[in-house]
Amino acid sequence: MELFIVEIARYVIILIFGLYTFYSFRAFVGKNKERQNRVFAVQRTLTVLLHTVMSALLIMENMTFSYVLLWAAELVFYFVFIKVYQACYKGLSKLVLNNMMMCMMVGFVMLGRLSSDYAVHQIILAAAAMVVCLFVPLVIEKFTIWERLGWQYAIAGVLFLLLVFVIGVEKYGSRNWIRLAGITVQPSEFVKIFYVFFMSSLLAKSTKFKNVALITCAAAVHVVILVVEKDLGAALIYFITYIMVLYVATMNVAYLGAGLAGGAIAAVTAYRLFAHVRTRVYAWQDPWGTIQNEGYQVARSLFAIGTGGFIGMGLGKGLPSSVPVVESDFIFAAISEELGGVFAICLIMVYLSSYIMFVNIAMKMKKQFYKLTAFGLSVVFIFQVFLCVGGVTKFIPSTGVTLPLISYGGSSIMTTIIIFSIIQGMYVLNGREVEDNGEDEQRGGRKERKKKNRKRDTEKA
Repeated sequence: MELFIVEIARYVIILIFGLYTFYSFRAFVGKNKERQNRVFAVQRTLTVLLHTVMSALLIMENMTFSYVLLWAAELVFYFVFIKVYQACYKGLSKLVLNNMMMCMMVGFVMLGRLSSDYAVHQIILAAAAMVVCLFVPLVIEKFTIWERLGWQYAIAGVLFLLLVFVIGVEKYGSRNWIRLAGITVQPSEFVKIFYVFFMSSLLAKSTKFKNVALITCAAAVHVVILVVEKDLGAALIYFITYIMVLYVATMNVAYLGAGLAGGAIAAVTAYRLFAHVRTRVYAWQDPWGTIQNEGYQVARSLFAIGTGGFIGMGLGKGLPSSVPVVESDFIFAAISEELGGVFAICLIMVYLSSYIMFVNIAMKMKKQFYKLTAFGLSVVFIFQVFLCVGGVTKFIPSTGVTLPLISYGGSSIMTTIIIFSIIQGMYVLNGREVEDNGEDEQRGGRKERKKKNRKRDTEKA
């Protein structure tokens, strides 16, 4: 009977998530608010339904009351923050909120499947980040100083990154963590927000060559520090984000070409100078030939993905623990193994719909600083997804980055929630400005009509 339920549940999970993905893109069609609200309501119903089915499978698999409590805690988290966010972010993008919550709920379930401790820790940190981010709209609206602190962001970011050389600890071969009061933090995760603010602030003021050259030098300092720390994934994210933001700010193809050429030269140089870069490349080129050493992680990931096929082995029926660091860098392999390739593709599409909405929000911003910031944060987000999925599937060498909102890691999930919230805050602020301008235009129109009526009445008299 249990095997029958698991077999049916595999198809039910794919069907529910497939429908959710369809509605993620359906939301872009048309401008009818009532129809869009129905779409968002269906998305939320599907999220709760998917979470319930997946949690029921875990409860049946483990037969412990702790998983019932975990399921209840995750539902409380979902309903509380769905309501609270809509109250604090008046006029927010419901698609962005729904996608963020859906990804987190999938992450909670997958981490709970690996270890209930992972899920509990992730829920606590996600809740803390969500509470802090409730104040983002107020902070963005009340403090206009954010767009004037260009070089201050750069200095703060560089100093924070340099802390790893003073109080840093090494994890998974990279010295890119610091320990404060028993808490391990990855500075590069938080600094990338300051990094985007730094670029956006200075490029919004001037795109003259001298200014661009200075900003490029400061950006290069960030990237070099990350390379020395062996944090290759973060270094790539920082580099690509700068190139894309610079191009959008200047619309100069020469800058884009020079940046990509410089990146290619830097990649070759890093390959020759750093052994850890060569190790990643060897593992990518031939994971089977180096399966006993460098290629073991990638090879196990490919085994897991291949075993799962299109519909997966069923939640709780795979062997995700056979993949090293599966809870963070390689959680996409666990998802593919147990939930299937179709589910994994739908997850990528949900990420893509979030990115499209981010870019739409950036395009609607009136201030250049807000426009570049929203775009820069969107590039950080989607390029991280690309690096994680690409590394797990052997499309590119593994860079050791997490899957946003799903992978285990406090720094990662807190930073991603902050990124989503900042973009939401800018969307809300822009909506208010549009409404205010519309009201001003209406008042101006009424005044003009009154003047014309008085003039007409005077002429008749």
